[in-house]
Amino acid sequence: MASSAAAHRLSRLFPASAPFVRASRPTPTREAPADGAEVDSNSRRKPLAMVIKDLVRQRDPDKLVSEFIAASSASSSFRATDRIYEMAVSRLAAYGRRDGVTAIIDAQKPFLETSTEGFAARLIRLYSRASMPSHAAETFRGLPSRHKSTMTFNAVLTAYRGAGEFDALAVAFKEIPASHPSVVPSVYSYNILLHALCKKPDLPVALDAVTLMEKCGVSPNILSFNTLLNGFYNHGDIEGAEKVWEMMKERNVAPNTKSYYAKLRSLVAEGRIGDAVAVFERMEKDGPKPDPLSYNELIRWYCKDGRLEEAKKLYEDMAKNECSPNRLTYQTLVPCLLEAGELDYALRCCHELFNSTYRMDCSMLQEVVIALVTASRVKEATKIVQLGWENHYPRNILKMPLAVEDDKVITERNGEGSISEEGPKNA
Repeated sequence: MASSAAAHRLSRLFPASAPFVRASRPTPTREAPADGAEVDSNSRRKPLAMVIKDLVRQRDPDKLVSEFIAASSASSSFRATDRIYEMAVSRLAAYGRRDGVTAIIDAQKPFLETSTEGFAARLIRLYSRASMPSHAAETFRGLPSRHKSTMTFNAVLTAYRGAGEFDALAVAFKEIPASHPSVVPSVYSYNILLHALCKKPDLPVALDAVTLMEKCGVSPNILSFNTLLNGFYNHGDIEGAEKVWEMMKERNVAPNTKSYYAKLRSLVAEGRIGDAVAVFERMEKDGPKPDPLSYNELIRWYCKDGRLEEAKKLYEDMAKNECSPNRLTYQTLVPCLLEAGELDYALRCCHELFNSTYRMDCSMLQEVVIALVTASRVKEATKIVQLGWENHYPRNILKMPLAVEDDKVITERNGEGSISEEGPKNA
């Protein structure tokens, strides 16, 4: 009976819907120009670095498209530069110019016959960056046979996942390998599928996908199980999450920090702070060691619950356990310190922040400065502003208040000014 139920769920794994791509229209093609044959006479005289620099500076979408096509048609070295493709497509997508994205990618298709599999996968990923998954699938369909591979298949799946089209992703997962024997789903492919299935309410189907995966000779890895854990915990399905833990145990897959963080986050969200602390302490004792995300989750809860001493203790434990606080740590802790009037501790956090690679929201740093000035600690406030400027915090936000009048801090001033231990002086 149980196996029959699983089989029924498995039948729902892949929607029996329309094909994964719409009927493709013939795309006008042109013969690829010989390498080095310039479309634009000006481009011929420019070094590649200058051509790329000009494209990065180009803000006119029509000129960006035409200049990009000219450059990519003229040089194989240009076509080997991934970042300029990503920049151009991202900018055109931000402009809402999907026609420009299509024009750029269509212009690359004449080079597919002589290109690598990686170049073909890049064209598909570019459609993913522009949230155009159906175009990504059409591009796959039009690839030379030798480029219809697991790599390009994964690029199509990623495009559907990025666009949130999870049903279409499941259909593509079924139909592409069935139509192209050279495409054999890998563990990476299945992990993309699992991520999509975990976004849907019928979570048992995601568990059945693991069974299908193993029947096809692909062993799930820690990413597979962490994807499932996050899916079940995000849906509040604790019982389902426990099944995932049991599956990991049966397959001798050791949980990592992200596995425990998924559980910790779920317990905190449910207000089961005692259980969350127990998970955290187990990680400290037996490993894997808590990461900044795990610390931040508890620090955030303690601050929200008004238990500042516990939050401070966790912050100090991070250094003892060689776990560096990150931006979120400071963003969570410092406002609570200011609210509690613990200026010394807030000041300490600011100096430790300046000695790290992270940056606090500038407006929050300004709140520290205002609190110090209000407490007549002008010298210390001035030092924070100076350090902030040295660390490239914007001067129009981070600055010394002009005065404190009736418990109100005045920060506006005319013109540029300088600061001293006594406060700002007009230049």
